[in-house]
Amino acid sequence: MKIVKIVLVIVLILVSIPLIVGVFVDQEYSVVREVTIDRPKDEVYEYVRLLKNQENFSSWASKDPTMKKSFIGVDGEVGFVSAWDSNDPNVGVGEQEITSIKKGERIDYALRFKEPFEAEDKAYMAFEEIDDNHTKVIWGFEGRMDYPMNSMLLMMNMEEMVGKDFSDGLHKLKSILENN
Repeated sequence: MKIVKIVLVIVLILVSIPLIVGVFVDQEYSVVREVTIDRPKDEVYEYVRLLKNQENFSSWASKDPTMKKSFIGVDGEVGFVSAWDSNDPNVGVGEQEITSIKKGERIDYALRFKEPFEAEDKAYMAFEEIDDNHTKVIWGFEGRMDYPMNSMLLMMNMEEMVGKDFSDGLHKLKSILENN
């Protein structure tokens, strides 16, 4: 009986730790990367606004060249949805929808992940004119993990997990636009 009590106390402590830690851990996270492209802002914006073009520079698109893709709506307009379905757990199943456009300035997206986990996050791409031939492109990602799951953020480094892919994608975008 004493062993059962000890086991129950240990289980109770193990279950309590994430609940207690979750109270003190932020529920929101964000990752932002940027690059300067040697092209006029309008040219950069016109390329990026077409969600299908992300296939050319997004790191996730290159992780599984055999993934199934589908599209709904008119590309480059609010409501356009790009969906993916991959057996690769690093890619999974989900969709991205253009939710807002401020022409030439910013495009907002809803990200809906279905597998290997369910989540809804936000992403955006913003464009700042440095001068007539140089544009800063900012790619951002924002999410939220509700209590008590937010305690997992201590073990998940979102900057490391997503930041490298954003940086790689922005450098591919830079290369595509500067070499055309």
